[in-house]
Amino acid sequence: ATPVGGFPVYYSYVAANLKYPLMARQIGIEGKVFIEFVITKDGNIADVKPVKGIGGGCDEEAVRVVLGSEKWNPGKQGGVAVNQRMVLPITFNM
Repeated sequence: ATPVGGFPVYYSYVAANLKYPLMARQIGIEGKVFIEFVITKDGNIADVKPVKGIGGGCDEEAVRVVLGSEKWNPGKQGGVAVNQRMVLPITFNM
């Protein structure tokens, strides 16, 4: 599965829509949140959850941004669209 437009376009979307949580900013939390989700056969995003978080509201913000993204191009196996589980890192830097 791939985001429509490719990963560079997707990460531009993430950077433009990610809001650094106030709590994380105040206590200096930085790092990567790893978000797991499923791209369904029709390209929708489902079952979004953090699998490795950093706290301070960053985990919830990363989930919000992934849920708000557009449909993806579904993964294919043998030419047939299938559900595909993905893990995506989202970086929080001040």
